[in-house]
Amino acid sequence: MSLRLINIGFGNVVSANRVISIVSPESAPVKRIITVARDNNKLVDATYGRRTRAVIITDSDHVVLSAVQPETVGQRVISHEEVLDENN
Repeated sequence: MSLRLINIGFGNVVSANRVISIVSPESAPVKRIITVARDNNKLVDATYGRRTRAVIITDSDHVVLSAVQPETVGQRVISHEEVLDENN
């Protein structure tokens, strides 16, 4: 198993192997997940003060906030996997 990193904006990266979901932050349940993560010291804010556009949930219950659109982050995961498939 190799370490695959996905760029989530501003030079920040997340391990693609640990990502469970990439969601939009507008719904009430996602806002609740962010609040719970903040209370449990499991929130990573990688927005650099900009508007949160994507919420990345990991298998370790960490929540990462990104200023990049969820579709963009998802495409980076997919394109990264395609590159790996071509090399194998």
